[in-house]
Amino acid sequence: MSGIPDKGLSENGIWTRLEGFYRNDMDWRLGQMFGHAFIAGDEVRRIAEKSYVQNLWGNAIDPTLFPSIMELEKEIISIAAQHLNGDEEVVGNFTSGGTESIMLAVKTARDRTHDRKPGISAPEMVIPITAHAAFFKSAHYLGIKPVVVGVNEHTFQADVQAISEAITDNTIMIVASAPSYAHGVMDPISDIGNIAQRRGIFFHVDACMGGFILPYFRQLGREVPPFDFSVSGVCSISMDFHKYAFAPKGSSVIMYRNKELRRYQIFACSEWAGYPLVNPTVQSSRSGGALAATWAVLNFMGYQGYLETARRLKNAADKVTNGVKQIPDLNILGSPVMCLIAVSSDKVNIFQLIDTLRARGWYHQAQLKRGNIPASLHLTIVPPNTEHIDKWLQDLKECVDATRGIGESPLAKELVKHLKGGLTTVGADELGMLMQAGGITDGRLPGKMADINEVLNILPSSIASQLLISYFNELS
Repeated sequence: MSGIPDKGLSENGIWTRLEGFYRNDMDWRLGQMFGHAFIAGDEVRRIAEKSYVQNLWGNAIDPTLFPSIMELEKEIISIAAQHLNGDEEVVGNFTSGGTESIMLAVKTARDRTHDRKPGISAPEMVIPITAHAAFFKSAHYLGIKPVVVGVNEHTFQADVQAISEAITDNTIMIVASAPSYAHGVMDPISDIGNIAQRRGIFFHVDACMGGFILPYFRQLGREVPPFDFSVSGVCSISMDFHKYAFAPKGSSVIMYRNKELRRYQIFACSEWAGYPLVNPTVQSSRSGGALAATWAVLNFMGYQGYLETARRLKNAADKVTNGVKQIPDLNILGSPVMCLIAVSSDKVNIFQLIDTLRARGWYHQAQLKRGNIPASLHLTIVPPNTEHIDKWLQDLKECVDATRGIGESPLAKELVKHLKGGLTTVGADELGMLMQAGGITDGRLPGKMADINEVLNILPSSIASQLLISYFNELS
C-alpha cells in the first residue's frame, strides 16, 4: 500500500511515473483496436484537448458563476435537437455518457408514471435482450424490474409482438435501440412507437451509438429507417457525442420531446441546511471541459467533415462485411445499419479466434451467447481502423484457419461437471478454482481470455454476473 509522498515529486518525476502506468495500455493510434477510442484525426484531437483544458475548472453546478457553460450546453442541445428531427419543443441536457443519459430517462419514466398512476408499487420496463447493459444497471439502481423479451432469430431486431405482450399495468417504459450496440441492428422503432403511443407508455430510444452518425450514413445512400423525434410515440432519445461525433469521453445528451417530460428528470433539494440544490443530471459538480470540447469539435468538423468521415467508415464497414462473407465458416449477424458488426461461427471457436487475433495485435470484444443469439466477435469500426481493413481481413482468414478444429477448453468442460452437480452460486472455492485454472493470478488478467469467456458463455447469466463481481472485487 502506497500513500501520498512526504515530499512532492518533480514535474519530470510525475511524467515518468505516469508513463510507467501507461506502458501496458493498447495504443489506439495503431488502428488495431476495434472500439473504445473514437478519434477522428490529430487535428480534431488537438482542438478537443485544448478546448477541454481551457474550461477544465469551470463548474456547471452554478450557472450564475459560469454562464458560459450554460450557453455552451444550450448550443449543443440545439444541435442535438435539430440532428434528431426535433421541433422547438424538444429539450435536453448534457451528461457524462450514455449510461447517465439512459439512467436519467429511466428515472424520468418511473417518476412520471408514478405521478400519473400512483398505485404502481412494482414498476417494470420492457427491454429487448439486445438493449444495452446500462438499462439493466439503471433497473438495478432505481428499483425497476427489467422484463426482457427476445429478438428475431434471423434479423436480431426486437420482437414487436413480444414487446406488446410483455406490457402490464406495471409497465413504466419501453426501450428500443438505434442501433443495438452488439450487432449494429436497428430495432423497428416506428412499430414500437405505435404500441407505446396507443398504450400511453413512455418510449425511450437508445441512439447512443448511432444517433449522431446515422443521418450521415443515410445521406450516403444507406437505408436508415426513422428512429428519432420524427417517429410518433418517441418520448426521449439518448445520443453520445463521445462516440461518432468524436468528442472526448464524458460527452452525451439526453433529449425529451418536451419540458413536461423533462421536469421529472430534475432533482431539487431545499430540505437540508445548505444552499438550495437543483440538478438536472445525476452529477452536481460538472466540469465544463467536456462541454467546451464537444462544442469545439462539432464546430471544427462541421457537416462536411462528418460526412466525409462517415464515408470512410461506411466504406470500411462494407469492406469488412463483404470480406467476412468470403471466409468459410463465418457469419455476419443480422443486417448492420452502420459500422457495428458482429461475427459468429458454428464451426470455429469464436473465443479462441479472438485470442489468436489478439496475438497479432488486434483487439475485439467477445460477446456471449444469450437466448437465441450466438456468441460473437464484435467490431466497432472507428476512423483509425479504416486504413487497415485489408490487413485485418488477411489476418482474420489466417487466424480462422489456425483455430479451426480447436474444441471446448478443459476449464469449460470442468465447469460443465460442476453445473451438472447443481452449481447455483459462486463461492470462494469455485472462484479460486476458476481463477487458477484460467491463469488469473495476483489480481491480473491472463494474456489469453478464451477459457474465461467460454466459462462465462456456459454459465447462467446470474452466475456469470456473480463471477464477474467476485473477480473485480479481488482486483484491488
